Amino acid sequence: MRIRDVVLHKATSAKIVSSKPVAGASQSAYHGWPGFLSTLGLLLWLVVASLPFLWIAWGSFKVEADFFSKTDWRGALTGARTLAETGVRFTTDAYSGLWVQESFWRHAGYTLGIVSLTVCVSLTLGLLAAYALSRSNSPYVGWILLFALLCRALPHVVLVTGYLPAFFSLGLWGSWPVAVVVLVAINQPFTLWLLYAFFRRVPRSIDDSAMLDGCSQLQAFRRVVLPLMWPAIATTALCSFLLAYNDFAVTGLLLNRHETTIVPATIQFLGTAFDSGKIMYAVAAVVSVTAPLFLVVWYFQRRLVRHISPVA
Repeated sequence: MRIRDVVLHKATSAKIVSSKPVAGASQSAYHGWPGFLSTLGLLLWLVVASLPFLWIAWGSFKVEADFFSKTDWRGALTGARTLAETGVRFTTDAYSGLWVQESFWRHAGYTLGIVSLTVCVSLTLGLLAAYALSRSNSPYVGWILLFALLCRALPHVVLVTGYLPAFFSLGLWGSWPVAVVVLVAINQPFTLWLLYAFFRRVPRSIDDSAMLDGCSQLQAFRRVVLPLMWPAIATTALCSFLLAYNDFAVTGLLLNRHETTIVPATIQFLGTAFDSGKIMYAVAAVVSVTAPLFLVVWYFQRRLVRHISPVA
């Protein structure tokens, strides 16, 4: 920690740009009609975006006769049939049937393992590669980033199809490590670009000052630069999590239906719930898939940044 403080003091004392707020700047940009319309638009967007999920989450604690009633929609609000059938107005029968009887917890476990490994591997490789590219003077850095961007632009199905013959010949199809490898390959270009942009905002003078104090290049990266990158790491981890968690094509093609992740499992369950009379299980599955996303975004909300200040 002492090395980091000394290095930051040297680097910031050599390169500091004052950015004081402009005196007399307009502070009434959101006053009057523009401010009212902006607030109204924001509230309207919040209602439109959140109402479907809130309605499904509310209905998941009802019975099918209330939530899917064709004669009286008010039953979904009052829960009259739910009270008559279960003795309470809110019941967790749909969740217990989904997670216990249908063994939905298995898919949640596969999802946790696959997504966690994907995020960890993507961040590790992305940090090392992005740091090396941001500090390199090679004229091929731009071509490498362009090639990564082209790989990211390819449809996921195309990449998965190219892997299938090798996986079938090696007998690896259906195993979750294969899904991790493919998801890392798909997410790596995005991780590389995002971390490269953040590393470019960290002055190279910080590295130079650390190495003048006796640190090697790797020590300067680990003990000085990396602590400044935690907001960027949190942002990249969240984006990688969302990409891996919401993926359907990769896990749907590479894993069998009994060992797939939670999103393909929910889609498969929705296709058979109407025929099997387990429609409320499907409603509970939709809520179970969506709720973790709100929790993760809420946890990372203070770490989401557009810019990183290396001297903050």
